[in-house]
Amino acid sequence: MSDQRETDAELVQRVQQGDKRAFELLVAKYQRRVERLISRLIRDPAEIEDVAQEAFIKAYRALPQFRGESAFYTWLYRIAVNTAKNFLVSQGRRPRPMADAPAEEDGESFDAADVVEDINTPDAVLHGRQVAETVNAAIEALPPDLRTALTLREIEGLSYEEIAEAMDCPIGTVRSRIFRAREAIAERLRPLLGTADGKRW
Repeated sequence: MSDQRETDAELVQRVQQGDKRAFELLVAKYQRRVERLISRLIRDPAEIEDVAQEAFIKAYRALPQFRGESAFYTWLYRIAVNTAKNFLVSQGRRPRPMADAPAEEDGESFDAADVVEDINTPDAVLHGRQVAETVNAAIEALPPDLRTALTLREIEGLSYEEIAEAMDCPIGTVRSRIFRAREAIAERLRPLLGTADGKRW
């Protein structure tokens, strides 16, 4: 992780010295991750692309003030989350339901393999698919703040400290949001997994 941060820091420094090519490299590095994050709040692919582009423009304009006190990607994710939220408010809309969502191309949604053992019988495959669909539907049903916190933790792999910075809230709030999100998912999974009340999986 430190190598990645050093590389980002070098690119940021080049941008601050007027090197536009360096910013193009940062966009290339993080565009898919930013779009994936935004897609947890906004469903329309064209809108996701527009909001991601706006987030990168905001980041470019704000980079002269970036002091490197946090990792670049944490700072960038905060801009992306805020840009997506502002877009939804300006449209007077809430995030769209899962049915309108584009399919995950790279398998970076929550996978059944996280929850059940992979046994390649037709029943097990079907069950695994049902579990994965249930998990993704449960995530989509979460309030945006819970969904964003869970996405940053489970999909993007950010630490609690980085999430707190990206979402501009205390670490305790992050922990609470992630706990509540996991509990909501567990509740939806209990009928499929036959889990007793009080047990998560």
